[in-house]
Amino acid sequence: MGNSKQAQMKQAVAQILRISPITMELGKLFEAAGYQLALVGGPVRDALLGRLGNDLDLTTNATPAQILEVVSSWADSTWDVGARFGTIGINKAGYKIEITTYRSENYDETSRKPEVNFGDNLEGDLGRRDFTINAMAIRLPSLEFVDLFNGLDDLANQTISTPNSAEQSFSDDPLRMLRAARFASQLNFTVAPDVIQAMQGMKARLAIVSTERIRDEFNKLILGAKPRLGLILLVETGLLETFLPEIPALQLAQDEHNRHKNIYEHSITVLEQVIDLETKHEPNCAPDLILRLAALLHDIGKPKTRKFEDNRVTFHHHEVVGAKMTRKRMKELRYSNDEIDEVSLLVELHLRFHGFADGEWSDSAVRRYVTDAGQQLVRLHKLTRADSTTRNQRKADALQLAYDKLEQRIIELAALEELNAIRPDLDGKEIMELLELKPGPIVGKAYQHMLEIRMEQGPLSKSDAIAELKRWWQQQN
Repeated sequence: MGNSKQAQMKQAVAQILRISPITMELGKLFEAAGYQLALVGGPVRDALLGRLGNDLDLTTNATPAQILEVVSSWADSTWDVGARFGTIGINKAGYKIEITTYRSENYDETSRKPEVNFGDNLEGDLGRRDFTINAMAIRLPSLEFVDLFNGLDDLANQTISTPNSAEQSFSDDPLRMLRAARFASQLNFTVAPDVIQAMQGMKARLAIVSTERIRDEFNKLILGAKPRLGLILLVETGLLETFLPEIPALQLAQDEHNRHKNIYEHSITVLEQVIDLETKHEPNCAPDLILRLAALLHDIGKPKTRKFEDNRVTFHHHEVVGAKMTRKRMKELRYSNDEIDEVSLLVELHLRFHGFADGEWSDSAVRRYVTDAGQQLVRLHKLTRADSTTRNQRKADALQLAYDKLEQRIIELAALEELNAIRPDLDGKEIMELLELKPGPIVGKAYQHMLEIRMEQGPLSKSDAIAELKRWWQQQN
């Protein structure tokens, strides 16, 4: 056994020993009842990688009813994850455990949902799994390591391959093609050539997968440690074209400064830089789906707005067009309304800073910037900083310094005014009383005028605000 494999086995032993009070107890319970039990799939892979968590997947030859009979008095609680699919859930001492009866599956070519039959051996159960790194098991309580498909070799070589032929695996469940890209992103692994070839040839099979499942798998990819790997794989195999064609289309658009191979490369670089800023620019945050989607999609309006002017390429108003395209595509992928609003707003605003980058920001410009960004201001800060991919270090430093100044201006002005909740100095009720109006469009027009004044001049005294309202009212009559 090579040094890498030996090291992984040691990590696995250490991880299994950490959870042994739970797994060994459970293994002995099943053994005493005459059933087999094994830790399987992702937890085994993660144990080998030294990152096993508290969510455990196990498999057994016991039926769901028999599983409940064994664990009911031992578990803190149980729940029916999907008894008809053979899975029972258990809570025990802070661990979330799912135990599934050995399965064998028959697939209909028109659906990725299999006809599930209970199997009678661990070997058959492992053979139906998606990738070799997820097809390893540890029998309990004996701790016998089971690796029928060389998953340990693939783990050591950081390779994603299938237990059986990739064509058969993807024909059975086409979502596995996206899972291959997702695991590449999450684990920083290389996908085997035969798997890539199958993905290229079978991309049309993705049509039988629900939009929601595609979206969820794509989200996991984007939230991975190295989304570049997964994205490039999806583009090169043609899979991304089937559900997010705006990204492959970026390869056709040359950047206006001719400093990137294409806008596609720039967009992935911005995504990588925004990931870096999640933890390096205050306030720190966990992997942020909204921020990462905005980074990936921020320039998708460029191909539609590309023009050649004065011997150079321009993309005027691509942020506005891109925001509309983002909203449309995210709606088709069935993201929530809040997610759609947040990402499309960031796409629309990602260029706002550059309109003022070369000059001093007036108080009114700062107020509008903060007000328009609303709850997305912190994300906008990170997205705007990440959108600088110039190789000219002097220019890059100047842009970052200019944004440092803007953030400082926001802090200073926020100390004097309530920037996060700018309102007119007179509310709707006061406007109606002062102008003797009933609710209607004219009140909204007056309110909007007072909001504009608040943006331009900052807070007014009550008397000055009343005087301004009356001056405006006189101009309307």
